[in-house]
Amino acid sequence: MRAVVYERYGGPEVLELRDVPTPAPSAGEVLVEVVATSINLSDWESLRGTPAYARMGGLRRPAHPILGTDIAGRVTAIGEGVTGFAVGDEVFGDNLPRGGGFAEYLALPEAALALKPAQLSFAEASAIPQAGAIASRAVALAEPGSRMLINGAGGGSGSLAIQLARAKGVRVSAVDNAGKLAYLRELGAEEVIDYRSDDFTRHGPYDLVVDLVAHRSIFAYRRALARGGRCVMVGGTARTLLRMATVGPLLGALSGAHLGVLVVREGPAHFASVAEQCASGAIAVRIDRMFGLDEVPAALAWHGEGRALGKVVVAVRDAAK
Repeated sequence: MRAVVYERYGGPEVLELRDVPTPAPSAGEVLVEVVATSINLSDWESLRGTPAYARMGGLRRPAHPILGTDIAGRVTAIGEGVTGFAVGDEVFGDNLPRGGGFAEYLALPEAALALKPAQLSFAEASAIPQAGAIASRAVALAEPGSRMLINGAGGGSGSLAIQLARAKGVRVSAVDNAGKLAYLRELGAEEVIDYRSDDFTRHGPYDLVVDLVAHRSIFAYRRALARGGRCVMVGGTARTLLRMATVGPLLGALSGAHLGVLVVREGPAHFASVAEQCASGAIAVRIDRMFGLDEVPAALAWHGEGRALGKVVVAVRDAAK
């Protein structure tokens, strides 16, 4: 099978399209003929090996040579003990621990997959798992009528979170670069902020701050919060995440706020409800661009440079085949 492989950390130039052996499903696994794979921040970080936590399991070289975690496709074989799926089923899911999605076939645990809603295309389904789990978990912290700020709002998680929050009656402020502000308003953001020209921590106060690309000091985040407010982060620099996880709770206790890291769990239980809302038309999956398997380096660069409005998806094969 064809797969995009990397053997050392670096930029998109270290990626190479190769022929590699097709995997076979082990006990409890499903072999999926991949149709589409969406790009996440975790792919960009794992490619570059930075922040430091991106090298967990592979300090000097990648632990898993094929990137891509959020996939959609068709079941072609099942391993011993698999009971939830049959050959021919259309599925989608998240293989975050091992990746492997930028390939024509992927073997992954049965527990990582769900049946794809018929109303969603393979590309749309592939765009939901990680982004949907993050967005759903973040918006669950907001109360109707409260003020919520999302930093890094123009990507996949932010695009879903804005819509979920607005549907819940939350007043949303969205932060990203100037080229994305009109898009953020279209999604339903009440206030938009260009981080390049304005400091969002001097706005507010907000009841909830969700930072998807955290790099500010915890004191700056605290400044943006209302009394009793909460700030959580998902991605960002290792230093910021460490300080938020250690010093954040102490500062919060002293100031009447809550500061910490957003814990997001894997698996269909944490993204299936978002997929159902997308399938019903209650919210939209926003796909910015589609690339072919041989264009994975360009796809990762487009995402990593912060140019995407919503999700970037790699079409591994023709969905009709």
